[in-house]
Amino acid sequence: MIKQVLTPLAAACLLGIAGQASASPSPYSTMVIFGDSLSDAGQFPDAGGPAGASTRFTNRVGPTYLDGSGEIFGPTAAMIIGGRLGVSAADRGPSTSLVNAANGLPDGNNWAVGGYRTDQIYDSITAPGGSVVSANGQTRTRDGYLVGRRADPNALYYLTGGGNDFLQLRITNDPTARAAAGRLVDSVNALNQAGARYIMVWLLPDLGLTPATNGTALQSFGTQLSGIFNEELVSELSASGANVIPLNIPKMLGEVLADPGAYGLATGQNLVGTCFSGNSCPENATYGRHGASPDPTKLIFNDGVHPTIAGQTIIADYAYSILSAPWEASLLPEMALGTLNTFQPPRPSQWLADWGEWQRVGQWRGFISGGGQHLDYDDQDSAANGDGFGYNLNLGGSYRLDEAWRIGVAAGIYGQKLEAGPEDSDYKLNSYLGSLFAQFQQDRWWADAAVSAGYLDYADANRKFAIYKRTVEEKADTNGNLIAFSGRLGYDIAQGGENWHLSPFVSADWARVKVDGYTEGSGDAEAISFDEQNRYSRRLGAGLQGKYDLSAETRLFGEVGVEREYADDTQNIGMNLTSLSTLDFTLQGYTPQSHMQHATLGFDQKLTPELSLRGGYSAHRSDDNLQQGVNLALSLDF
Repeated sequence: MIKQVLTPLAAACLLGIAGQASASPSPYSTMVIFGDSLSDAGQFPDAGGPAGASTRFTNRVGPTYLDGSGEIFGPTAAMIIGGRLGVSAADRGPSTSLVNAANGLPDGNNWAVGGYRTDQIYDSITAPGGSVVSANGQTRTRDGYLVGRRADPNALYYLTGGGNDFLQLRITNDPTARAAAGRLVDSVNALNQAGARYIMVWLLPDLGLTPATNGTALQSFGTQLSGIFNEELVSELSASGANVIPLNIPKMLGEVLADPGAYGLATGQNLVGTCFSGNSCPENATYGRHGASPDPTKLIFNDGVHPTIAGQTIIADYAYSILSAPWEASLLPEMALGTLNTFQPPRPSQWLADWGEWQRVGQWRGFISGGGQHLDYDDQDSAANGDGFGYNLNLGGSYRLDEAWRIGVAAGIYGQKLEAGPEDSDYKLNSYLGSLFAQFQQDRWWADAAVSAGYLDYADANRKFAIYKRTVEEKADTNGNLIAFSGRLGYDIAQGGENWHLSPFVSADWARVKVDGYTEGSGDAEAISFDEQNRYSRRLGAGLQGKYDLSAETRLFGEVGVEREYADDTQNIGMNLTSLSTLDFTLQGYTPQSHMQHATLGFDQKLTPELSLRGGYSAHRSDDNLQQGVNLALSLDF
């Protein structure tokens, strides 16, 4: 927006933001920003700050918040988002800074400039000499971002714009508002055509709810025309074909104003009619910089149109909640695969304990077992960490057809809970699984195969995240199903009559997990609809299993193996904000691990000739995941 020297943030906030940078996942190579003062990282010199400092359009850091105090300006939302995504400080810096040029410092990837209109934003992307910064009789010019290069397909692009078209009277009616929106879409299209895959775009805030216009004759004018601008912007973006991640800023700020106390903002104050600095608006008598208790974190606006650090952080946290949503949602299929790893015959310990000692021909062997599991998912570039536990109850039986073959059936009920992300989002899965299997043993050769299917009930898919000082919970539930096939072939290297067996084997597994699309129910600005997810797994493996008879009644058994996952592409999730349902976009989620190891260790104790007690421990591990389980079972011949 219009360039002016304002006032800024608290140093503690800057330190906190910097501390977050390396702790969060990020699938993006960098972040590239275009726009106006709402995103400007510091293109202009700061005449009222320390030597070599830059102006940004928010409040100064405390404790005085005054020009000439030696306090710098706080970060804008784009800078905060970049920090959360682990983008380097250099990349988050300004592109055409007069200060950087004077001090021989490198340019950054933030091309936003205070005062830029939508036509100037477009030029800063596409035009030779399109990035121009002028102040105090000095001018610096650079070619636009795309001049002589392609867009980085792995970068996050971020655009704000439109406010200065109003403030500079380029928008005065319906046609000019729509034309300005179209110019911002032109910038999106230029990036998309140059190869950009992830483009985040602001909707313009309600200009009638800013201190510059609120309570004046311009209030209704600002609300009406910014609404027309956004209507046209959404319409054209929906038809653009670009992967646009929208930010419904007017709805988000409307929700904050409806309940400011929930976000840690001041209550009982006019948050849209007063500001912190007193520039271009009435200074708040209590929390303004000359007020009784100066505190920019209690107010939304620093001046007539620009947010305080509180407002900037709210916007940044809102954007981050959308970017991070698929990192958790893509763990839902992984929960189901974890259940399948525990359930699917012939993996469970009851089948390994049977090795070489089946029931008599024409006889049934039944079992009932129960157990528990612990799941641990580490952070990935595009997946959140998660920690959970589960329990299971299984029953089934096998029938021996002849000396070499037996067939059987198994069924299981599994429950899992997972807490994921920094705010411990809650995910709960109830699985109802069934399996048919066949086993072969003759001489030293053995083989088994199984087909499994199941119904998945995600009773909770409750995403939690922080927006400023409020923890938000978006609630949802969904269903799904799975189908899987597995097979193994092995050879027993022990001689006949030994009290031990040792067998190498090879394995092959295929599975498909489908999680139905679901919608978070609040209808708020941050609520998301997720498309259906289909997670495939195709694995080949090799391993070694063995057993040792301590006595005629007591046996130890174990198995170790390695597997290669061939369906290891990063999972992409289709999404849309429920408040902007025509703007579908796709973001990256969980990346399946390509190499895995598993191990089982257990015992079998005969209580009677027909009845056995069995127990075991199992683990499945990859670079980022660890699943451990214990089980106890009874097996009965009849």
